[in-house]
Amino acid sequence: MKSLRLMLCAMPLVLTGCSTLSSVNWSAANPWNWFGSSTEVTEQGVGQLTAATPLDEKAIADALDGDYRLRSGMKTDNGNVVRFFEAMKEDKLAMVITGDGGTISRIDVLDGDIESASGAEIGTPFSDLYTKAFGNCQKATGDDSAGVECKAEGSQHISYIFSGEWSGPEGIMPSDDTLKDWKVSKIIWRR
Repeated sequence: MKSLRLMLCAMPLVLTGCSTLSSVNWSAANPWNWFGSSTEVTEQGVGQLTAATPLDEKAIADALDGDYRLRSGMKTDNGNVVRFFEAMKEDKLAMVITGDGGTISRIDVLDGDIESASGAEIGTPFSDLYTKAFGNCQKATGDDSAGVECKAEGSQHISYIFSGEWSGPEGIMPSDDTLKDWKVSKIIWRR
């Protein structure tokens, strides 16, 4: 009798499972996601890293909860010397954190486990986020000059670098038809 009651309770769920359960966030059901929140790119920054975080190894390490190994360096950007920290996850570059005036001004996210507040992550196709580049995107510059940079919808601080195959002239942005297959290769937060 108990199994009959259980079956009667479970039957509607099984019969409507495809339509009902498609809106369930299954990743939240994973036991490793039960405690604490995962790092996310928001208007304020990346996880606990914000514009108020000092550009200091200890402050950055504390904000990252020790999840990454840090290494520091300096580079030139438009003729200015800029200090930066690379956050390493195992042997892979996960983030590049740069700053000026003693605080963080830019974070380049390369870690596929970190997504934006809107759900975009490394590998998200252009066509999932945009229907056209006009008004949203421009040819990327600097180290990302082979890609296209697009502002995240409704954001003043987040943008995405898309990369993909294209054999057109250098300096020209690919067509929307070409871009639809390009994927997010970097998420950028700027102060």
